Amino acid sequence: MKAPASIACLPDGPYYLSHDGDPDVVRFLQREDGSACSMGQAAALCRCGGSKNKPFCDGTHATNGFSDARLGGGPADQRISFLGKRIAIHDNRALCAHAGACTEGLPGVFREDGRPWIDPDAATAEQVVETIRRCPSGALSYSIDGVEHRDREAAPAVTVMNNGPYAVSGSIELTAVVFGMGSSKEHYTLCRCGASRNKPFCDGSHWDVGFKDP
Repeated sequence: MKAPASIACLPDGPYYLSHDGDPDVVRFLQREDGSACSMGQAAALCRCGGSKNKPFCDGTHATNGFSDARLGGGPADQRISFLGKRIAIHDNRALCAHAGACTEGLPGVFREDGRPWIDPDAATAEQVVETIRRCPSGALSYSIDGVEHRDREAAPAVTVMNNGPYAVSGSIELTAVVFGMGSSKEHYTLCRCGASRNKPFCDGSHWDVGFKDP
Protein backbone atom coordinates (compact mmCIF):
# COMPACT_ATOMS: atom_id res chain seq x y z
CA MET A 1 0.00 0.00 0.00
CA LYS A 2 1.32 3.41 -0.97
CA ALA A 3 2.27 5.69 1.92
CA PRO A 4 -0.15 8.63 2.36
CA ALA A 5 2.77 11.05 2.42
CA SER A 6 6.55 11.03 2.58
CA ILE A 7 9.30 12.89 4.39
CA ALA A 8 12.73 13.39 2.82
CA CYS A 9 15.73 14.62 4.82
CA LEU A 10 17.45 17.17 2.58
CA PRO A 11 21.27 17.13 3.06
CA ASP A 12 22.20 19.50 5.90
CA GLY A 13 18.79 21.08 5.37
CA PRO A 14 15.11 20.75 6.22
CA TYR A 15 12.65 17.90 6.14
CA TYR A 16 10.52 17.93 3.01
CA LEU A 17 6.98 16.73 3.68
CA SER A 18 4.97 16.07 0.53
CA HIS A 19 1.76 14.38 -0.54
CA ASP A 20 -0.22 13.80 -3.71
CA GLY A 21 -3.32 15.80 -4.50
CA ASP A 22 -4.43 19.36 -5.02
CA PRO A 23 -2.93 22.20 -2.97
CA ASP A 24 -4.77 22.41 0.32
CA VAL A 25 -4.06 22.77 3.99
CA VAL A 26 -0.84 20.76 4.32
CA ARG A 27 -2.34 17.42 5.19
CA PHE A 28 -0.92 15.37 8.05
CA LEU A 29 0.86 18.44 9.52
CA GLN A 30 -0.66 19.93 12.64
CA ARG A 31 0.09 21.78 15.84
CA GLU A 32 -0.20 19.99 19.16
CA ASP A 33 -3.65 21.53 19.64
CA GLY A 34 -4.77 20.02 16.32
CA SER A 35 -4.79 23.24 14.30
CA ALA A 36 -3.39 23.36 10.74
CA CYS A 37 -0.06 24.97 9.94
CA SER A 38 -0.13 26.06 6.29
CA MET A 39 -1.57 25.78 2.79
CA GLY A 40 0.16 23.95 -0.04
CA GLN A 41 1.07 20.58 -1.46
CA ALA A 42 4.37 20.26 0.38
CA ALA A 43 6.26 21.92 3.18
CA ALA A 44 9.92 22.37 4.11
CA LEU A 45 10.16 21.88 7.87
CA CYS A 46 12.96 23.29 10.00
CA ARG A 47 15.25 20.77 11.65
CA CYS A 48 18.22 23.02 12.52
CA GLY A 49 16.32 24.67 15.36
CA GLY A 50 17.08 28.18 14.15
CA SER A 51 14.24 29.18 11.85
CA LYS A 52 12.39 32.33 12.81
CA ASN A 53 9.28 30.90 11.14
CA LYS A 54 9.02 27.54 12.91
CA PRO A 55 8.00 24.93 12.06
CA PHE A 56 8.85 26.01 8.52
CA CYS A 57 12.37 26.34 7.15
CA ASP A 58 13.57 29.90 6.46
CA GLY A 59 17.08 28.98 5.27
CA THR A 60 18.81 29.52 8.63
CA HIS A 61 20.48 26.08 8.32
CA ALA A 62 22.74 27.60 5.64
CA THR A 63 24.16 30.16 8.09
CA ASN A 64 24.16 28.50 11.51
CA GLY A 65 26.43 25.58 10.63
CA PHE A 66 23.77 22.89 10.87
CA SER A 67 24.94 19.38 10.00
CA ASP A 68 22.67 16.36 9.69
CA ALA A 69 25.48 13.94 10.59
CA ARG A 70 24.81 11.41 13.31
CA LEU A 71 27.19 12.32 16.11
CA GLY A 72 26.89 9.19 18.25
CA GLY A 73 27.74 9.20 21.92
CA GLY A 74 24.21 8.40 23.03
CA PRO A 75 22.69 5.04 23.94
CA ALA A 76 23.66 2.18 21.65
CA ASP A 77 21.24 1.09 18.94
CA GLN A 78 20.12 -2.12 20.57
CA ARG A 79 16.81 -3.54 21.66
CA ILE A 80 16.52 -5.10 25.10
CA SER A 81 13.57 -7.27 26.10
CA PHE A 82 12.18 -7.38 29.64
CA LEU A 83 10.16 -10.53 30.20
CA GLY A 84 7.17 -10.60 32.52
CA LYS A 85 4.62 -13.25 33.37
CA ARG A 86 2.00 -12.00 30.90
CA ILE A 87 3.82 -9.46 28.75
CA ALA A 88 7.30 -8.78 27.38
CA ILE A 89 8.41 -5.18 26.91
CA HIS A 90 10.94 -4.35 24.19
CA ASP A 91 12.97 -1.15 24.45
CA ASN A 92 15.56 0.65 22.29
CA ARG A 93 16.97 3.57 24.30
CA ALA A 94 18.63 5.10 21.22
CA LEU A 95 15.19 6.03 19.90
CA CYS A 96 13.69 7.49 23.05
CA ALA A 97 12.47 11.10 22.72
CA HIS A 98 12.02 11.43 26.51
CA ALA A 99 8.40 12.49 26.14
CA GLY A 100 7.61 10.98 29.55
CA ALA A 101 4.61 8.90 28.43
CA CYS A 102 6.05 5.81 30.10
CA THR A 103 7.73 7.14 33.25
CA GLU A 104 4.84 9.45 34.07
CA GLY A 105 2.15 7.02 33.01
CA LEU A 106 3.42 3.92 34.84
CA PRO A 107 6.31 4.91 37.12
CA GLY A 108 6.19 1.52 38.83
CA VAL A 109 6.94 -0.24 35.55
CA PHE A 110 9.21 2.33 33.92
CA ARG A 111 11.49 3.26 36.80
CA GLU A 112 13.81 6.17 36.07
CA ASP A 113 16.19 5.18 38.87
CA GLY A 114 15.46 1.45 38.99
CA ARG A 115 17.65 -1.49 37.98
CA PRO A 116 16.51 -2.94 35.70
CA TRP A 117 14.64 0.13 34.64
CA ILE A 118 11.61 -1.81 33.36
CA ASP A 119 9.55 -4.17 35.56
CA PRO A 120 6.81 -5.71 33.34
CA ASP A 121 5.01 -7.25 36.31
CA ALA A 122 4.51 -4.01 38.27
CA ALA A 123 1.18 -3.34 36.53
CA THR A 124 -1.41 -5.26 34.58
CA ALA A 125 -0.66 -6.18 30.99
CA GLU A 126 -3.57 -3.98 29.91
CA GLN A 127 -2.06 -0.96 31.68
CA VAL A 128 1.32 -1.63 30.07
CA VAL A 129 -0.23 -1.87 26.61
CA GLU A 130 -2.15 1.38 27.07
CA THR A 131 1.02 3.18 28.18
CA ILE A 132 3.24 1.85 25.39
CA ARG A 133 0.65 2.92 22.83
CA ARG A 134 1.19 6.50 24.03
CA CYS A 135 4.94 6.37 23.32
CA PRO A 136 5.47 8.65 20.30
CA SER A 137 8.99 7.54 19.37
CA GLY A 138 8.57 3.83 18.68
CA ALA A 139 11.28 3.03 21.23
CA LEU A 140 8.86 0.76 23.08
CA SER A 141 6.88 -2.24 21.85
CA TYR A 142 5.47 -5.33 23.52
CA SER A 143 4.73 -9.00 22.98
CA ILE A 144 1.89 -11.10 24.37
CA ASP A 145 1.85 -14.87 23.88
CA GLY A 146 4.87 -14.56 21.61
CA VAL A 147 3.21 -12.09 19.23
CA GLU A 148 4.90 -8.70 18.96
CA HIS A 149 2.88 -5.51 18.70
CA ARG A 150 5.01 -2.68 17.31
CA ASP A 151 2.73 -0.43 15.27
CA ARG A 152 -0.53 1.34 16.09
CA GLU A 153 -3.73 2.27 14.33
CA ALA A 154 -3.36 6.01 13.91
CA ALA A 155 -4.31 8.61 11.33
CA PRO A 156 -1.43 9.99 9.20
CA ALA A 157 -0.10 13.09 10.94
CA VAL A 158 3.04 15.07 11.62
CA THR A 159 2.47 16.78 14.95
CA VAL A 160 4.66 19.73 15.91
CA MET A 161 5.20 19.04 19.60
CA ASN A 162 5.49 22.05 21.89
CA ASN A 163 9.19 22.66 22.58
CA GLY A 164 9.95 19.20 21.17
CA PRO A 165 10.18 17.02 18.08
CA TYR A 166 7.92 16.24 15.16
CA ALA A 167 5.82 13.24 16.16
CA VAL A 168 5.03 11.25 13.00
CA SER A 169 2.29 8.65 12.88
CA GLY A 170 0.14 6.75 10.40
CA SER A 171 2.88 5.14 8.29
CA ILE A 172 4.20 8.31 6.65
CA GLU A 173 7.29 7.15 4.77
CA LEU A 174 10.69 8.47 5.89
CA THR A 175 12.79 8.01 2.78
CA ALA A 176 16.42 6.86 2.58
CA VAL A 177 16.88 6.60 6.35
CA VAL A 178 18.05 3.59 8.35
CA PHE A 179 15.73 2.96 11.30
CA GLY A 180 16.93 1.68 14.65
CA MET A 181 16.80 -1.94 15.74
CA GLY A 182 13.25 -3.13 16.31
CA SER A 183 11.80 0.32 15.67
CA SER A 184 8.40 1.15 14.25
CA LYS A 185 8.08 2.76 10.83
CA GLU A 186 4.45 3.55 11.58
CA HIS A 187 5.27 6.07 14.30
CA TYR A 188 8.53 7.83 15.17
CA THR A 189 9.87 11.20 16.32
CA LEU A 190 12.14 13.50 14.32
CA CYS A 191 14.54 16.04 15.81
CA ARG A 192 13.71 19.69 15.18
CA CYS A 193 16.06 21.36 17.68
CA GLY A 194 19.14 20.42 15.63
CA ALA A 195 20.98 18.92 18.59
CA SER A 196 20.12 15.21 18.46
CA ARG A 197 23.07 12.83 18.37
CA ASN A 198 20.92 10.33 16.47
CA LYS A 199 19.64 12.49 13.60
CA PRO A 200 17.16 12.52 12.07
CA PHE A 201 15.51 10.90 15.10
CA CYS A 202 14.89 12.77 18.35
CA ASP A 203 16.97 11.64 21.33
CA GLY A 204 15.64 14.14 23.87
CA SER A 205 18.40 16.70 23.32
CA HIS A 206 15.80 19.47 23.08
CA TRP A 207 15.59 19.27 26.87
CA ASP A 208 19.36 19.70 27.22
CA VAL A 209 19.63 22.70 24.88
CA GLY A 210 16.50 24.44 26.15
CA PHE A 211 14.75 24.39 22.79
CA LYS A 212 11.65 26.58 22.76
CA ASP A 213 8.86 26.73 20.22
CA PRO A 214 5.35 26.61 21.65
